[in-house]
Amino acid sequence: MADTKQISWKGSTDGTGWMQRALIGIARICPLILIYALMALVIPFYMLFANGYKASYSFFRKRIGYNPVRSFFSVYVNEFNLGMVVLDRFATYAGKRFKIDVEGKDVIDNLSLAPEGLIMLSSHLGNHELAGYFVKTYKRINALVFAGEKETVMEGRTNCFAKTNIRMIPIKEDLSHVFMLNEALSNGEIVSIAGDRSFGSEKRLRSIFFKEEASFPYGPFAMAVQRGIKMITIFVVKNGIRRYKVLVDALPEASGANRTEKTQSLCNSYCAILEKMAKQYPSQWYNFYDFWA
Repeated sequence: MADTKQISWKGSTDGTGWMQRALIGIARICPLILIYALMALVIPFYMLFANGYKASYSFFRKRIGYNPVRSFFSVYVNEFNLGMVVLDRFATYAGKRFKIDVEGKDVIDNLSLAPEGLIMLSSHLGNHELAGYFVKTYKRINALVFAGEKETVMEGRTNCFAKTNIRMIPIKEDLSHVFMLNEALSNGEIVSIAGDRSFGSEKRLRSIFFKEEASFPYGPFAMAVQRGIKMITIFVVKNGIRRYKVLVDALPEASGANRTEKTQSLCNSYCAILEKMAKQYPSQWYNFYDFWA
């Protein structure tokens, strides 16, 4: 996995644990809009030192097609939106609620009623984790998560996910998470996994994304083809101070004469949906590295 700035705050020795606990305490007593306003003042200084500035600017300039001035200011908005997403997570841990509007809930509800397992593809666009705190499904969701999160984050996730029948499966070096995912699918459950980021495996799929080839994980698409199960996409975009919109869509049936072609066709379908969403919500694209390298 590329070294990127992500929604998750990683590491076990970077000293951010106390900061996360402080954020939860602040979120309990301060209005979110006030916290956002204070954060807005810090963003320009952060942009000067952020490793992801160049990649973010390139995304707006080369992929979205903005002019240099608009691309620069779009980086600021992008960083600000990321900050709000992070703060919203800790506000949730502090007990604050968000209004969640769901488009396509019938898609996931109907597929959840089927006996077969289901793969739910998320991405680093928007804030898919927040939907897991408030949106319930008929089946248990098994969410693949980064194993190096701080105790504060893991505790907060556990408490929130317990209310919505979601089990976290940490990514492990011994690949034990792969067996847990396969077991969940065998039990007819839902597996939630990022479709735009590879975790550990060197096997990749190449697909056209914004008119150039980019790498995508092989595992989730191959699992769907091997098991003959459905795949859906889920995007959770922020559209208000205390409001999010969940967009759910089903990938079309895999096409091709063999497993390789079918796996590639599913990846291509996912890329088409991801590109559409990135064009619609470019300021909520949180892959802060050269995605096309």
